[in-house]
Amino acid sequence: MQISNSKQHTVFIIVGPTAVGKTSFAIKLAQQLNTKIISADSRQCYKELNIGVAKPNDDELKKVHHYFINSHSIEEDVNAGSFEQYALQAVEEIFKTQSNAVMVGGTGLYIKSFCEGMDDIPNVPEKIRNEIIQLYKTHGLSWLQQEIEKKDFAFWKIAEQQNPQRLMRALEIVKATGKSILDFRQNKKAERDFNIVKIGLNLTKEELYRNINTRVDAMINDGLLDEVQSLNQYRRLNALQTVGYNELFNYMDGNCSFDKAIENIKINTRHYAKRQLTWFKKDQTIHWFSATKISLEEVLKIKI
Repeated sequence: MQISNSKQHTVFIIVGPTAVGKTSFAIKLAQQLNTKIISADSRQCYKELNIGVAKPNDDELKKVHHYFINSHSIEEDVNAGSFEQYALQAVEEIFKTQSNAVMVGGTGLYIKSFCEGMDDIPNVPEKIRNEIIQLYKTHGLSWLQQEIEKKDFAFWKIAEQQNPQRLMRALEIVKATGKSILDFRQNKKAERDFNIVKIGLNLTKEELYRNINTRVDAMINDGLLDEVQSLNQYRRLNALQTVGYNELFNYMDGNCSFDKAIENIKINTRHYAKRQLTWFKKDQTIHWFSATKISLEEVLKIKI
């Protein structure tokens, strides 16, 4: 590994769309570096969510220690700000004995917060958040879009208008504070005392969609419906506003057939993968590789 600055430690961050193969490559890299992994996935941290969030399996978790897997309960408020603090503490712990750490995940905002810091956005009362989630589930994306356009037009003009999580976050801020979420953005990047190397994995659209379909079928065969049924009482929590769970709740409510719910999971997972790629492609610091051709040697030769 060629280091061209005075920083002594490095975090390798593996990013890319869901089902591209990030976990398996991150484990190989961590084993090569004799280090540990920090997950940057906003759902795999929850103990109660397993099949539907594609957690590393038991064998994978035994190979390399993972931080931010099964670390929280769905009833806890976990966000990009809390992840930033958690991940910074984790790398500090790793760096006591190792020169390198590996981070892997597809939650772009979490990775951005770790690399650049987070703006100081106020906490939102749980009541407001739950009200917005329920109204969104009742009235759909078009209602959410209209609310943002009406109540926070400055944000609406630059928003990912098809991303309900981003829109709900902006709406809860304006309802809780009376101010636009943009008013809390300072655009000041934090300085980290370690190197950051970002590795992007991608596949052709056909390969990625095939992986997604295969993964969803495997989740169903592994008992995803039973998992979702066991979580029915928690369905209004933010942690459960997730692809794979929403569609099966919809089936349980009698709004569609089981086959249609599975089809919707596949469709919505493809949409999610597309949003992930759109986010990551904006980051000019990411080194992109084909997930089927990448080698550890290539990654370790990247100049920092």
